Amino acid sequence: MSSLLLGAHVPTRGHPANAVDEAVAREARALQIFVSNPRAWAPPTLTEDRARTFRERRAEAGIARAFAHASYLVNIASADPGFRLRSVDLAQREADTAAALGLDGLVVHAGAGGPGDRRAAVERAATSALEVAREGAPILLELTAGGAGSVAATIPQAAELVEACGRDPRIGLVIDTCHLFAAGAPLDDPKGVRATLTELRRHRLTRRLRLVHANDARDPRGSRRDRHEHVGRGHIGDEGFRAILADPAVRRAAIVIETPGRLAEDLENLAVLRRLADSSAR
Repeated sequence: MSSLLLGAHVPTRGHPANAVDEAVAREARALQIFVSNPRAWAPPTLTEDRARTFRERRAEAGIARAFAHASYLVNIASADPGFRLRSVDLAQREADTAAALGLDGLVVHAGAGGPGDRRAAVERAATSALEVAREGAPILLELTAGGAGSVAATIPQAAELVEACGRDPRIGLVIDTCHLFAAGAPLDDPKGVRATLTELRRHRLTRRLRLVHANDARDPRGSRRDRHEHVGRGHIGDEGFRAILADPAVRRAAIVIETPGRLAEDLENLAVLRRLADSSAR
C-alpha cells in the first residue's frame, strides 16, 4: 500500500470540521479547502469554537496535511495598484484564518501581470507574497497554466519568483500537473517527467515543493488551458502519472486531487493514484 499523503479538495458545507469528515470518507491523509467564497471578495469568518473543533477533529482523524486555497479573484501580480492591494488584503485574511485552523499553508496562484514588463510583474508578485506571508500560515505559490502575462508557469519561472522573494522560508511551492502540462512540460512522457523534475532539483526547489495538485488535463500539452480531467483519462495519462509519482520530491509532498466530481469520482481518482504509486515504487 502506498505511503503517500494523498487527499482531495473537499467541501466544508458550512463548517470547516465537515471537511475532515469528507476527507475520512475518501480515505484521505491530506485535504484542501476554501476558507472563504472562492469567487467573491468577502473575507472569511471564523469563530474560535469552529477553529478548535476543526483542529480537534483533524487530529482525531489523523489528517497529516491540510491546506487552504485562496480565492480565485486574488492576483498578487496585478499591475493595477488598487486591485493588487485588494488581493493582498483578502489573501492576508485567508492566511490568518488558515493559521487559526492550524493548516499547513495557503495556496495562492502566482498571478498574471498583464502586458507590461515581466520583471516588474515578478517583483509585484514577490512583494505581495511576502506581505501576505508576514503573519498567518505559510504561503504556497502555485504555478499557473501559462496564460497571458503569467508570472510563473514553468520551473525556471518559479525559481525566478522564489529568488525575487529572497528565498524566504515562509514561501513554498505548489505544482499542479494540469497547469504544468498546459504550460508545455512533457508530463505525458516518462522521460519528459524525469527531465522536468530534474529541472526542479537543478533550481534547488525540491524542498519548497509542499503540495502537488494531481490533475489530468483535458487539453493537449502546451494548450495553456486550465481544464482538469480525472486521473489517467486525460492527456497526461497513466504512464505520465506513474513517472510523476515515482519522483522522491513528489513522494515527500502532499498530493491532492482537484478533479471534477463528487465522492465516488474522488474515491476512483485516489484509487488510481494509489495503484500507479504502488507500481512506480516496484
